[in-house]
Amino acid sequence: MNDFLVALQFLTRLPVRPRPADAGAPGRAMLWYPAVGLVIGLLLWGMLALAAPLGAQPAAALVLVVWVLVTGALHLDGLSDSADAWLGGQGDRERTLAILKDTHAGAAGVTAIALVLLLKFAALATGMADPEAATAMVLAAPVVGRLGLLALFANTPYVRPGGLGERLAATLPRDAARWVLIGSWLILLLLLGARVVPVFLVAVLLFLSLRYLMLQRIRGTTGDTAGACVEILEAGVLLACLM
Repeated sequence: MNDFLVALQFLTRLPVRPRPADAGAPGRAMLWYPAVGLVIGLLLWGMLALAAPLGAQPAAALVLVVWVLVTGALHLDGLSDSADAWLGGQGDRERTLAILKDTHAGAAGVTAIALVLLLKFAALATGMADPEAATAMVLAAPVVGRLGLLALFANTPYVRPGGLGERLAATLPRDAARWVLIGSWLILLLLLGARVVPVFLVAVLLFLSLRYLMLQRIRGTTGDTAGACVEILEAGVLLACLM
């Protein structure tokens, strides 16, 4: 259970206090990332239920506000840095990695955040017309986003030496991670029913495309590109739930 609290503390701003962790805890905690996604989804579902009487657009906006606050904009920051790096890196690996380390947001980063939030808002507002679709959206998107994190670290080299990301990659139990990925999709099948088909197809297509781009440009992943993967997967899942 402490590994779950470690994951919850890292991925959210919820007030949890795990016990001091051993060296392998960050990697083991990654196995709980989909469960953290479900916690986030349940919080979003609660806000959705409370805000629904206000109308589709105000409710969608409030759900999005809670989403950003609960996660502390952690992955939006990675999306911003990745967009700046991909545009400014001009195809060069070392230049791209250098820009990824820069904490300042450029025009590409700000634009990427705005576009992803716009996509999420539009999808949520449209989904409010169908309560079943809206529920599926807010439950599935955070889970699939964090499944993407787990899959990325389990199958992609981490290219920045030092720091938490390298420790996550080094201590992640990869065999267990594969079972968690399979089990999580089975749980989503139970939750979503037939809707899981477009969600799965869109998520896999987006994940493989993003992983390919990372391997082509920087020969692996970093914390920022992993964060970008989460945000893009979440937006894709929201749209897939409307199919």
